[in-house]
Order: sequence, then structure tokens, then C-alpha cells
Amino acid sequence: MPLTARVHWTVPFHDIDPMEVCWHGHYVRYFELARTALLQRINYDYPQMRDSGYAWPVIELFIRYAQPLTYQQSLHLDARLVEWENRLKIAYEIRDAVTQKRLTRGHTVQVAVDLQTREMCFVSPDVLHEKLKAYL
Repeated sequence: MPLTARVHWTVPFHDIDPMEVCWHGHYVRYFELARTALLQRINYDYPQMRDSGYAWPVIELFIRYAQPLTYQQSLHLDARLVEWENRLKIAYEIRDAVTQKRLTRGHTVQVAVDLQTREMCFVSPDVLHEKLKAYL
């Protein structure tokens, strides 16, 4: 079973644009909320990444906007680990919490960067594999 996490979210007023829908740039933040919940499940959130000697910058972001999000809409923000051997690829879905209709999907790709050398790693470090052992 894949490693997943879900965050419940309600679209706040300050995320709405003049067309009365959620501004497209906020979707990246919603993905981040789900990604953080996923990383916390394996105890490898950003502070633990730093402490292990690695940064994991996002190098790729894809978003498919299917339906707009609206003010006070109740959402499920889902993240699922797709790849981890050489990079972290996380897939996302945003669904209406009531109807379960998929509103948005996307993914991010992150790579490990050694904090001492600033070199990108072409294989995920052992610390990630250790964190994932219990889940995969």
C-alpha cells in the first residue's frame, strides 16, 4: 500500500481572487500542506532533513486545474509518495470533502542536495530509505 497523507482544509477568504475563486498560486501552498503531513508520517520533515545533512528542493511542479476551488469549500488535500529511489516524487489530489469530486491533481519532484558540498545526489540518501522501511 502506498504511503499517503490527507489534510482537511477549508478555502479561506484571503485565498479568493477577484473572479471569486481560489487564486491559482495558492494551490502550491495546499500541495505543501499535504506534502508536509506526508513527510511528518515518516519523521522526515524539513527540520529532520536539514539535521540529516540534506536539503530537498523542489525541482519540478505540475498542476492540472480541473475545477475551481471556492470560498469556504471543504477540501481533502491528499499526498501520495510515488518515487523515492533517486528522488522524491509526490502526487497530489485536491477533492471536495463532501462529494469527493476531484478538483485538482499534480505532482512535485524533489532531489537531495548535500548541505556540506551543495552537490545534488543522484541517488536518495540512506537516511530516506531508513525512514521509509516501516511503510514500504
